[in-house]
Amino acid sequence: MYVIVFLALLFPALATAKDIAHEISIFKLSENVYQHVSYQEIKPWGMVAANGLVIVDKSDAYIIDTPWTEEHTKRLVKWVKAHNLTLKAAIISHYHEDASSGIEYLNKIGITTYANKATNLLLEKHKRTLASHSIDKPSYKLANDQIEVFYPGAGHSKDNVVVWLIDQQILFAGCFVKSLESTNLGNLADADVNQWPKSIANLKAHYPNIKLVVPGHGKAGDTSLLKHTQQLALNKAH
Repeated sequence: MYVIVFLALLFPALATAKDIAHEISIFKLSENVYQHVSYQEIKPWGMVAANGLVIVDKSDAYIIDTPWTEEHTKRLVKWVKAHNLTLKAAIISHYHEDASSGIEYLNKIGITTYANKATNLLLEKHKRTLASHSIDKPSYKLANDQIEVFYPGAGHSKDNVVVWLIDQQILFAGCFVKSLESTNLGNLADADVNQWPKSIANLKAHYPNIKLVVPGHGKAGDTSLLKHTQQLALNKAH
């Protein structure tokens, strides 16, 4: 079991917000699946933890969403290499910084980066580095068909995709799905609140056998996260 827990996480009373913002933690979620969590001070939300995954396929590794910053991403890549894994690619769930900030660094070191075509268009619009490969269809598989990228429809943003791990039946939902602790939908700057409940329904119909859902922020859980998010969106829409 590979685990990194930095000093600021072990002794939060001794750590400043600046200290925590530089840290990244990595822990085993299930067989061959690891969750990375990075931290950033975001106004008006305060210190925000963002989730992503590392998928291990024999001696290869795939990153799902980059951490908050390039420095976080460098640490994540270092972790992958330290465990004698070859980083094959990264998949970006949407264009916001909590999912895409490491694209430039990954491109620079020759790692293939994938994003929805709409995500790359938004990155271009905001004068940020694009993923090296655009996905222009609703469903796309890679890693010997073990990883599926799926567009359920607009929600948190118009470009948000989810990533399905076929063997493990784990759904990385990113910011499209809220944790059970969330009492609101969070950042709605790019959201389509009216479409969001329908998109959740599309997701549930497409993946009826989900065992674990990993949100973009907060704790992973079962499919109750989908129902919770759908209800939050319905409440907001009305």
